[in-house]
Amino acid sequence: MKRHSIGILGASAVALLAAATLGSSAAQAHSPGHSGDQKTVSLSADLTELNGSGASGTAAATVRNQRITHIEVHASGLSPDAPHAQHIHYGEQALNECPTLALDSNGDGRLNTVEGIPAYGPVVVSLNTTGDTTPASFLDVTRFPVSESGSYHYSRDNIRITKVAGTGYPGPDGTGSAKEIADSIREGEGVVVIHGVDYNGNGEYDFSRGASELDPTLPAEATDPAACGILE
Repeated sequence: MKRHSIGILGASAVALLAAATLGSSAAQAHSPGHSGDQKTVSLSADLTELNGSGASGTAAATVRNQRITHIEVHASGLSPDAPHAQHIHYGEQALNECPTLALDSNGDGRLNTVEGIPAYGPVVVSLNTTGDTTPASFLDVTRFPVSESGSYHYSRDNIRITKVAGTGYPGPDGTGSAKEIADSIREGEGVVVIHGVDYNGNGEYDFSRGASELDPTLPAEATDPAACGILE
């Protein structure tokens, strides 16, 4: 099987994804493990397919203060031998849930990443294997897991949650602080999304479904969401 490859997303596309937040807010409360500033919560998510990908999996995270002390993602049914960008999404004015085809605004029968933002919000954490985990790395696929025969098991410790512009908070750029974002993830509003769908099953991300709305030099297959679950 040929290994898929796509380039690193440009800064303009990062700004596009960070800025696009729509919808109304919804929250599900969780009791913190400790009172005061020492807040530790364990969360889990069942990942279900988007765009008919056939993907499924689970995620589990422990969040303490403004850090994810440990997170795991176990996924299967993905496009095999392919890199899969994965993130925690959140938006103060998003629904903070997984999207449905009701958000398919252009009527092409699939959800692209931006169409899903009113449901799951913009990227706040990049779940890559090494290096920077901010939204700036949200499609640097050289550092995201590569599925082997359609599966991968991801684990990482000590991920720092940072302030993120475009998350829908009051102010000129909608910046949410690290504490605001971490508190919201602890309260069950973080959404794990895995991207990458080989629609035609030819063993590579190609332009059979057109270009990505995030960067026209990338195929839509490389950036469309494949699986989603709410950390709660």
